[in-house]
Order: sequence, then C-alpha cells, then structure tokens
Amino acid sequence: MAKKDNLILIGMPASGKSTVGVILAKVIGYDFIDSDLLIQKKEGMRLADIIKKKGIDGFLEVENEVNASIEASQCVIATGGSAVYGEEAMKHLREIGAVIYLQVDYSVIQKRLHNIRQRGVVLRQGQTLQDLYDERTVLYEKYADLIVREGSGEIEAVVARIIRTLRAGAKK
Repeated sequence: MAKKDNLILIGMPASGKSTVGVILAKVIGYDFIDSDLLIQKKEGMRLADIIKKKGIDGFLEVENEVNASIEASQCVIATGGSAVYGEEAMKHLREIGAVIYLQVDYSVIQKRLHNIRQRGVVLRQGQTLQDLYDERTVLYEKYADLIVREGSGEIEAVVARIIRTLRAGAKK
C-alpha cells in the first residue's frame, strides 16, 4: 500500500483542481496525476464520449475503479468533480493522502462552465448546475480532510493558501 503522502484535490468541475494541482506539484516538488486523463487513457476516449457510450452510471463505475486503483507516492492528484460518488475510490484516496476540497462559490462555477456536456460533466437528465452543486457540496465536505476556499481565483494565491492550510493542519 502507498504511504499517505499524496495530496488529493476534490471539488466542482471548473474549480481549478487540475490547474492548481500542476502548480502545487511544482512548488512542493511532487509529481502530478490527473485522474480524468487516467480514465480517458483506460477507456481510449474522451470523458464526454464515455458518458455518451456507457451512460452516467457506467462512467461513474469506470471512474470509481480507476480512482480506487491509483498507486502513488508524493503526488498531487486532481480528481474529476464526480469522484466523490465513488465510495471505494474515496476510501482509497483518503488512505493514500490528504483530501483537499477546493471550495468555489456557485456563481464562479456558473461563469466558468460554458459547455457543461462537452466537458464531460456528470449531469443527470433534468438536473441543473445548481442541483449538482448542492448535491456535491455535501459530499466534498464529507470526504475533505482540509477545505480551502478558492477565493480570488488567482492560482498562486490558491496554491499558497493550500500550503498554509496544510502547515496549519486544520480544517478551514
């Protein structure tokens, strides 16, 4: 089993997990893994195409399986926004690292997400972005070891806030 020396980023689509993750990894000298890219590689197609082909539940199954099998050490791992639906995956990720929820206000997510379907966001029939935000916020908070408010959206500021929060070791 991997040591618990990874940082796992969770949060809404467009919350900046991948962007922040790459910079954070550089700053602290860790490797970077984007779990969405692992899923695309395993399935040989884009996320939106996996959802189209396998349906939402089929996609979530693949996502859960891929995330539950990540073996890494000293990595920043950016997960897909729907990773929190996979109980096995979240249990595994919490065993291999600290789970950090990048908390972003709904209004910011709404501005950033232009074409939600093209992006491969798991949105059920009739579900609005607000419904999705409300549903997932509870899960993000449940699984988070640390909560970091994204605030200004300045990547360097978010990275600095994550590092400060990790040093403080408190849920914020």
